[in-house]
This record gives sequence, structure tokens and C-alpha cells, in this order.
Amino acid sequence: MNITCPRRRFLRHAGVVLALPVMESLLPRGLAAAVARKPIKRFVALSNNYGVYPQAFFPAQGGRDFVMPPTLKPLERHRGDVSVFSNLDHGLQGGHACVPTLLSGVMPTVAANFPEMNMSLDQRLAEHFGAATRFPSMTLKVNDANLISFTRTGVQVPALDVQGLYRALFVDEAAADQSAARAKFARHGSILDAVMDEAKTVEQSLGREDRMKFEEYLEAVRGLERKITQDEPWLERPKPTANLPEPPRGRGTEKDLQAMMELIALAMQTDSSRFFTLTSGFVNGDFGLNGSHHGFSHHGERPYEVGALKTIETGQIAMMAHLIDLLKAQPDPLNGGTLFDHTTILYGCGMATGEHATKNLPILLAGGGFKLGDHRVLPEGKTGRLPAANLLLSILQHCGVEAERFGTSTGTLSGLEART
Repeated sequence: MNITCPRRRFLRHAGVVLALPVMESLLPRGLAAAVARKPIKRFVALSNNYGVYPQAFFPAQGGRDFVMPPTLKPLERHRGDVSVFSNLDHGLQGGHACVPTLLSGVMPTVAANFPEMNMSLDQRLAEHFGAATRFPSMTLKVNDANLISFTRTGVQVPALDVQGLYRALFVDEAAADQSAARAKFARHGSILDAVMDEAKTVEQSLGREDRMKFEEYLEAVRGLERKITQDEPWLERPKPTANLPEPPRGRGTEKDLQAMMELIALAMQTDSSRFFTLTSGFVNGDFGLNGSHHGFSHHGERPYEVGALKTIETGQIAMMAHLIDLLKAQPDPLNGGTLFDHTTILYGCGMATGEHATKNLPILLAGGGFKLGDHRVLPEGKTGRLPAANLLLSILQHCGVEAERFGTSTGTLSGLEART
């Protein structure tokens, strides 16, 4: 069945156009029925660049009756919707160089050996669902670089801070900027047309190895074509309005991270985007601490540094719990239920600890789509050990992408049956 309808409804009066958030009562019956058959899924990855202090992160007991460890205490009220995983990692070595592997399992230095290079899970989802929303994905940061989001061609996706996210979601571009964007789209389209025509001639004269390299180049060109196709229709459509003012920068880690969680929830509520990555860090002086996150992570079991890590990491988990609160409180106009019912949240880091360990990554999974609520202790030894990418593949399939592999996966992760 083909369904045609405006992407958004608008209020119009006296030359003013106001975009409304997505509301179930404004959806055509046919579209509402189609949505009901195939629920819309959302994904959020929360990370930091230095791992965790494991003794305060991992529960001492496996199964459902585990005692919530100190770092995870803020999630106690959501424990039925959260699982902790032990003994999941990507089987890599390299300390800080492994941080970018969280959402793929692939080191950027060897990405060329993989069909999708080191493409991250959020970008794979964005590529699949594309122009369904204004922003196919959103890469975000608070006080630290976001190193985990990569395109199919291995390019690291630039990140927005809290102010940049607010403006992207709710501030319409000036007329001059829109005109410049239209001209850029037209110019790029003409260039791409010329490039593809020339490519057909060039490809015929290349040897086998050169053709493979040339195909990688063409894939990058096709990626730009897809981006233009996705972005151009949204240029004329007003953005939704926000019910909160623009948050200023530099109010401290806790307030900035809280504002970021609230903006992510608003982005879902207005269906501006469905896939997010967020890396958060620490600024000297926050939480009354003196030092750097990197310095604290090389703690040598010194009490002050260990205490600082616990404070920073507990703060991150508290903001994860805050995001869950927000999503549970917000009805989902596209699926029914709440936004949380159709959102998967992954917390983790591609480096296990700041002392460069990469075995047994700190990984939490929350959401309404899986049967969760336990501490899953997976095989520990070399024989039978499961790659963390199996979890990524499970999430990818759960979100509606029909794929048999992703990154370094060997299959899906068993025991993650979907909650009916």
C-alpha cells in the first residue's frame, strides 16, 4: 500500500508557519496502521573515553538477584529494564586506540579489510532508515570528543555540543543560509553527475586491484548523493518549537549532560532523529574534583583518584537513568506506549579501563524491546568467548535491519529475546 501524507502538520496564520510535533491524532489512518505493523525503533549509545573503575561497575553476582554495585545505583529504579554484561569485548589490544571500536569492533587502522569498514552501529541504522527524519543520526558530545561514530567510508562524524544540538533541532536557518544551501546542493549534484559519467569511462581501463580501490571511491560519492537526497527535502520545512530555552555552554558536566539528555528526549518526541551517540567527559573543578579524567583513570588504586572516577562514572549513569525517566514519561505517538518502549540504550566504552585494558568492556543495555533485568556473565575463556559485536548485531536486527553480520560479529547474542 502506498501512503502519501505531509511529513509534518503545520499551524499557519498571518504569514507565520509553526511546525507541530508528531501526534497520533494527526496521522492518516493508513499510516497509523502501517506504523502499527512495523514499530519504529530508536537507539542511543552513551560512552566515555576512559572506561570505568570495574570494581564499582560490575555486580558480584550473576543472574537477576544481583546487588546493584555502587556506580550503577542510580539505575536501581529501572533494574527490570537494564542488563549488565560481563566478558563481552572486541578481542582487541591497543588501549586508547580501541575507544573508536565500541560500535563496530573494528580498528580504524584495519577498516579497509571489512565490507563496511569501521562503520558504527548508529551510522548503519542511519544509512538504512535515512530520510525518515530530518537528521538520520545525531553525534553528540559533552566536554570530550565523540570518537565512536564512523561512516561507511571510515570518516569520523563531527559532534555537536549541547548548544549546537539545540540550534540544530529548533532554530531555523536564515533565508540567506537556506539560499546558500540550495546552491550548494545544486552545485554538488552537477559535480556528482559529471563524476559518475566520467567514472564509467575510467573504470573500463582499470585492472582488478585498481577497480576495487575505485569502487571504494565511488561508494564515497554515492554516500554524498544519498546525503543530498536525504537533506534537501528538509530545507523548506520549518523545525518544531521547543518548550525550553537554549541552554548555555559551560555550566558544568552535570548540568550540560542533563540538558543533553532532555534534548535527546525532545528530538525523539518531535521525531527529528531516532539514532544518537553521546560521549561525555569531565572538566577540572566539576563535582569539587581537582584533576583530569585521564589522570584519574591511571589511578594506581590511590583513594582520591579512585573516588574521583566513581563520582564521574556514577554521574554518567545517573544521567542515563534520567534519560530513561524522560522516555518512560513521554507517550510514543508513532507506536503507542511510551518512547522508552521502543528505544534501546547502550552504555559502554571501547576501552575497559583507563589503564589501557580492553578485555571485559563495561556494557549496559536498557530498553523496552528486550527481556532484560539481569547480570549476564558470559563465557570468560578463549574458547567460547563471544564478541561484543554479537550484541551490536542483535540491536541492529531488533531495530529492523535484516543483516546476518555486523563488524566482527559471529552471530547474534542468544538470550536477548524480544519482549512481546
